[in-house]
Amino acid sequence: MLMTDSWLDRQPEAPAKMNAEEWKLRCQLADCFNLFYFMGWTEAIFNHITLRVPGPERHYLLNPFGLTYEEVTPDNLVKVDIDGNIVGYSAYPRNLAGYIIHGAIHAARADAHCIMHVHTDAGMAVACKASGLSHDNFYSAQLAGLVGYHDFEGVASEIDERPRMVASLADKPILIMCNHGLLVVGPDVPQTFRTLWTLQRACEVQLAADSIAGPNIHLSDATLKQTAVTHAKFEATGDIAALQFAAMVRRMRRETAGRPYANR
Repeated sequence: MLMTDSWLDRQPEAPAKMNAEEWKLRCQLADCFNLFYFMGWTEAIFNHITLRVPGPERHYLLNPFGLTYEEVTPDNLVKVDIDGNIVGYSAYPRNLAGYIIHGAIHAARADAHCIMHVHTDAGMAVACKASGLSHDNFYSAQLAGLVGYHDFEGVASEIDERPRMVASLADKPILIMCNHGLLVVGPDVPQTFRTLWTLQRACEVQLAADSIAGPNIHLSDATLKQTAVTHAKFEATGDIAALQFAAMVRRMRRETAGRPYANR
């Protein structure tokens, strides 16, 4: 088994007074933040990734507001309750928009263990199109029927938007926030990352195809239905999400060796 040089590889023992499962999740989430920075999926100190921790309290972890994703570590992640209150000590505040958006979905969806929200150029560009994501390329075809849309209401800082956002997502894993960005929900960090990676690639290819003169090749409903079947079979062949996430973390650590935060 290849070592990923992940945070858990470096610090396998949980700190005192923290259970091993929460520490494992903190390490994986910190790897994910560092990976987003490496891939350029960041917006200064903004946007959010959240991850629910085990327990009946329904607490979840999110990035410390004021740090770049490269600076996130397992021990500086902020734990909050479902109402957005910080649990325990944190040297950093939590982002209000992170609570408004993510807290609403964590509260409404029992399966929403991990939520990722980004403002990538390709994602925001597609979110600004009236037609949204066109399911006519290799990646977007895999997402047909899995995407919800939420109308723009501002910077997502008002409590009363939460029920409308939850309704827009419904039971889907993907929400395109119109004129805003992308949001993905999943059962854990690797699967949510894989879904977002697929969505991001779909947006990038759509932008590239639309920049070339001439019409795109339309995919029929029958083709999209068959793609859903073959995609499900492919995903069931192994733990592809975990394999991809670990491989991407290994690549990041190799290519950023010596950086002060991602590899300290």
